[in-house]
Amino acid sequence: MRTTAVSNKELEAIREIRNFIMHVGRIPSMRELMSSLGYRSPRSASLIVNKLIQRGVLRRKVDGGLQFIKSLGDDTTRAQTVDVPLIGVAACGAPILAEENIHAKISVSTKLARPPHRYFLLKANGDSMNQKGISDGDFVLVRQQMTAKNGDTVVALIDNEATVKEFHDAGETVVLKPRSKNKHYQPIVLTKDFQIQGVVVAAIPNL
Repeated sequence: MRTTAVSNKELEAIREIRNFIMHVGRIPSMRELMSSLGYRSPRSASLIVNKLIQRGVLRRKVDGGLQFIKSLGDDTTRAQTVDVPLIGVAACGAPILAEENIHAKISVSTKLARPPHRYFLLKANGDSMNQKGISDGDFVLVRQQMTAKNGDTVVALIDNEATVKEFHDAGETVVLKPRSKNKHYQPIVLTKDFQIQGVVVAAIPNL
């Protein structure tokens, strides 16, 4: 079957969706997409979304939400990149990489996301790690692993929410330390009632 040409509206929708993901950390709602594209009805945005699903740019998840898979033309750089899932800030009771937590697949250079390890991206919330180069709204590239060394910056899952802190094993307890110019933040002292989801390998500024 012959593929029809991509319309300007479809390209504009892709740009708006990518920009929204990079600035907000999730796929825009139909009303948000409607507004950014200048439509008067959510139905117009829905029609564009359905076309992008048919083209493989978006995918409908089991829970009804949308997932950004790729931009048109991504194949030219695929040899030097890997698709890394971008997840929400909170895991909401599900495994952190469960499908419902993945908002998009972002192409990341293999110089950063080195095979054969698996990685995910998380949008930083707050300034508790700004002395380690992680600012509010930045994306952190995380190598999936369940262990860490003292001094590693980790993503830990505490009460079903992900937090980024510096890891210290104190024997009977574990201390997750903030590294911030804001002295409001205090260390979190835990026993074994948490899970390490991975170690941060890079911070990517939200430009």
